[in-house]
Amino acid sequence: MLYMITVAGNLLLIVVVRHDHRLHNSMYIFLANLSFLDICFTSITIPKMLTNFLRVKKSISYAGCLIQVYSFLLLGETECVLLAFMAYDRYVAISNPLRYSVIMKTVTCVRMIGASWLTGGIISSVDIYFLLQLRYCEFTTIDHFFCEAPLLMKLSRIDLSIFNVVKLAGSSILLLIPLLCILYSYSHIILAVLKIRSRRYKAFSTCVSHLIIIILFYGSAIIMYMKPEHSGHLSDKLLAVTH
Repeated sequence: MLYMITVAGNLLLIVVVRHDHRLHNSMYIFLANLSFLDICFTSITIPKMLTNFLRVKKSISYAGCLIQVYSFLLLGETECVLLAFMAYDRYVAISNPLRYSVIMKTVTCVRMIGASWLTGGIISSVDIYFLLQLRYCEFTTIDHFFCEAPLLMKLSRIDLSIFNVVKLAGSSILLLIPLLCILYSYSHIILAVLKIRSRRYKAFSTCVSHLIIIILFYGSAIIMYMKPEHSGHLSDKLLAVTH
């Protein structure tokens, strides 16, 4: 029921943005794309999990596991970049409201979204290439409700020293650089809001939901992908749900 509500709610937002011409600006286009990412995030993990709830022997094929890992990495890395572009969009809207429609044209917004997907696709392809080099026992127990890259690395039978370095370097670049861009944008947003004598709350209220997403997404992602080991304990599962 919760899965159906999630998909229906996000689809409704996409349809409304698509058909209401008053919402054809960059902020709502970004939100529609974020809703599409949310649908994909839940659809690559929840259906298989629900299927396993009904089975005595819960299993997933090696190919299916890799598809889950690649899709999760692709969507997560795309969202990292997309959230940074959304922060820039809010910065332009608050700091340069009169020039907002000129700077953030629809074509510019579409290019930003395309750049987000392209970046996510390239980096996730590199990640999955390294994961394909790992070797496992014929039957491996995954202590999680879906296949996740750090957990697969932990279950591998080979030395992971190089893989851990690659993982830390990739996570640092993909998580920290967009996060620094977001912090830079919001520092200027706060300064711009403080200069406004009236309607400060209205000016900043458009950023609150975005800030909540950033805190939840980046907070859980940094802990999940930048810590040295993935234990598969309850705390890791809770972080995966938050992410």
